[in-house]
Amino acid sequence: MDHKIQLTKKDRLSVAWRSTFLQGSWNYERMQNGGWAYSMIPAIKKLYTTQADRASALKRHLEFFNTHPYLASPILGVTLALEEERANGAPVDDVTVQGVKVGMMGPLAGVGDPVFWFTVRPILGALGASLAIGGNVLGPILFFLLWNMIRIGFMWYTQELGYRTGTKITDNLSGGLLQKITKGASILGMFILAALVERWVSIKFKPIVSTADLSEGAYIDWSKIPFNSKGLQEVLIQFRDGLSLTSHKITTLQDNLDQLIPGLVPLLLTFFCMWLLRCKVPAIVIILGLFIVGILGHVIGLL
Repeated sequence: MDHKIQLTKKDRLSVAWRSTFLQGSWNYERMQNGGWAYSMIPAIKKLYTTQADRASALKRHLEFFNTHPYLASPILGVTLALEEERANGAPVDDVTVQGVKVGMMGPLAGVGDPVFWFTVRPILGALGASLAIGGNVLGPILFFLLWNMIRIGFMWYTQELGYRTGTKITDNLSGGLLQKITKGASILGMFILAALVERWVSIKFKPIVSTADLSEGAYIDWSKIPFNSKGLQEVLIQFRDGLSLTSHKITTLQDNLDQLIPGLVPLLLTFFCMWLLRCKVPAIVIILGLFIVGILGHVIGLL
């Protein structure tokens, strides 16, 4: 019976330590892919012995990846388990590994922001600030220690949880469980990425289509507004009630497009970039092209 290659706790600790630098080489083309590949290097060196296999694994993990930096740990754990099984002969291909990563990174990214940035950090920050305001030097020290203890403990625990869970997944390869999970994760990942198009891609056309005068009472009459605090309060109330700030309504090309189908142009631009990628156009060329088009569009007053 062949000896099974297995990642030791030391190997997994090395991966966990490197994952703290996940955003060290963040880029607009593939975002956290450089930090992810850097984190995986200790496992890749342990699992694969030939230069070709290591190069193939490194290339596999240089694909697009982006999630909350702390919630990447459970994904790392599952990926370590998949790579371990692959190195031992299990039928785990590149599509499976990438599908699980993409499927997990979207939902976990949405969990990390409210938990860490909007809950844990403000609470610890308020605790440290309350001590610091009173002149206690322990305020910033306590914040630093508690934050990093929670962060490091969470990342290590969830990476180990992902590793154990991933091993259980790969134990049922013959039953098709991994294939089902991969398919579901891929569908979920594509759905999440598609939903983020509206958030990530923004295009606004500035050309004015029409200008219409508003009837009296539909806009704020600035001549009747006193220039004091009461006047400011009155303006805010009228604006809240739907009154326009000007006596005329300007309709831009973007307003018409939003009335037709909101987000249509960003979606079409996304599809166009996908088509360029399928045509083997380098991503960096597409990014530079978008920069140039954006600058020229702004100069001529189109964007």
